[in-house]
Amino acid sequence: MSTIFSTKTRKALAAAALVTTASLSVAACGSNDGGASNASATTKASAPKPVASIDSLTGETTQVTLDQGFVDALTQLKLTPGVVGTAKLVNGALVFPITGGNVTVFKPGQVSPYVIGQIQHEGSGLSLSAGGTKVELTNLNVDPGVSRVYGDVSVNGKTAVTSAYLFQLDGRTLKPLSTGNGTATLEGTKVAISPVAAPLLNKTFKTDAVKPGLLVGIAKITVATK
Repeated sequence: MSTIFSTKTRKALAAAALVTTASLSVAACGSNDGGASNASATTKASAPKPVASIDSLTGETTQVTLDQGFVDALTQLKLTPGVVGTAKLVNGALVFPITGGNVTVFKPGQVSPYVIGQIQHEGSGLSLSAGGTKVELTNLNVDPGVSRVYGDVSVNGKTAVTSAYLFQLDGRTLKPLSTGNGTATLEGTKVAISPVAAPLLNKTFKTDAVKPGLLVGIAKITVATK
C-alpha cells in the first residue's frame, strides 16, 4: 500500500507541482523623475531580457516527486491516493500533461518573481479516498508569479469549489533553467499544502492532521520550446 501511495500521490502535486517558482509581482522599471520621454527611455534601457519566453504552451509535463513525510501522513490517515483523467504514474512521480498557458523566465535576481505566467493541466488530477468519501483535485493551474497552484475540488462526484488555492510553492530551491532537445525544464520548487486546502481536507475526512505548509514534494516542469 505504501508503494501505491508514493507513486500516485506524486502526480497530484506535480501539477502542483512544476512547477514552481517565486512570489510577489515584477518590480517596475524606470523612474518617475523627469519627463515622459526620459522615463520611457530609462525603462527601455533597464528592462531585463528574459532567458526564455513561450506565449503558448502546447505540451510536455509537470511532475512532483513526493516527500516521504507526506507519504507517511497519507498512510497514517488511511487515505488512498489515485490519479484522475490523463494523469499518470511514472518512475515514482505523479505526472500531469500540460495543456496550455504561458511562461516567461528571467535570470534569477533580475526581477522578482523571475518566473511568471501560468501552466494549465486540464483534464487530469489527483484523488484521495477514505471510507465512502472520495475527493478529487483536478484542472490544476500553476501560477508561479504568486507561488500558488489552483484547482477544482469535488467530493463524491459533486463540485465543492472551483479554482481553489490548493498548494503553495517555494521557489527558493529552484534550479537554473535547463534547455535542450526542444524542451525547457524548471526543477526544484517545493510544493506544500495551502492554508485553504488543509482545513478543507480536514473537514472532509474528519481529522485535524493535515497542516498548512505540509511539504508534499519537489516539482519539475518540462515544456516544449518548439
